[in-house]
Amino acid sequence: MSRAHVIVSLLNRGQFNMTRGGRKSVGMYQSSVGSLHVGIIMDGNGRWAESRGLGRVSGHARGARRVTEIVEACPDIGVTHLTLYAFSTENWRRPLDEIDGLMRIFRKYIVQRMDQLRDRNVRVRFIGMRHRVPPRLGELMFRLEDHTRACDGLNLTIAIDYGGRDELTRAVRAIAGEVMTGTLAPDELTDKVMSRTLDTHALPDPDLIIRTSGERRVSNFLLWQSVYSEYDFPEKSWPEFTAADFGAAVRAFRSRDRRFGGTAARPKLVALPGGSC
Repeated sequence: MSRAHVIVSLLNRGQFNMTRGGRKSVGMYQSSVGSLHVGIIMDGNGRWAESRGLGRVSGHARGARRVTEIVEACPDIGVTHLTLYAFSTENWRRPLDEIDGLMRIFRKYIVQRMDQLRDRNVRVRFIGMRHRVPPRLGELMFRLEDHTRACDGLNLTIAIDYGGRDELTRAVRAIAGEVMTGTLAPDELTDKVMSRTLDTHALPDPDLIIRTSGERRVSNFLLWQSVYSEYDFPEKSWPEFTAADFGAAVRAFRSRDRRFGGTAARPKLVALPGGSC
């Protein structure tokens, strides 16, 4: 029985314990805090395929090819951090053949793109419950992170078996452990302590979150981190979402007046000189 089959079986029976066991620069356009972080909920792969008489896995395969195009577009439009929602904690409830197909696509993407990502100066990280993915995929995820660790261009984060509520639950559990051992006093708990305990502790909060296919919900994605994110909900499905669409969304974001609860807007993004690693 595959790892995916085991996890789905346990989830269905309510018995799974969700605990954690060339080069381009991106410096051309940066915000006043030195980053532009875009998160993408890559929605609509299955519906795109079904509307064309194809299997859902074919849609996911087409979506994986779209990832390459969007990643390559980031430096030219000033995106310094890109976080992609690839597989949620809830996605284990999909049909088993679709789950197995997704795991094969993830493995294939890593194997085929590992050297290319490093050559393009892309630093890759994974967030989520990585200990639950199939062992071969988990090994490849580790290898890709290690392979790109020295890169300092685009920061690409891929969320696999990730859910915002689960991330927060794990963080609270870890903080509670610190309080119990006396390494953290209750009155020392701040939003900064919470943030440093999350999977995304090395990343800035997302500035813009895009969800393709016209759906208007957050689906458990970066719940803590997105409190002041701007949202965009293009009608196109993920396989149809091009680099030009991505650039248009980022340009539209730059025109927004972000006040962060105050009365004065944050300074607009400016052009800065960039280098490469």
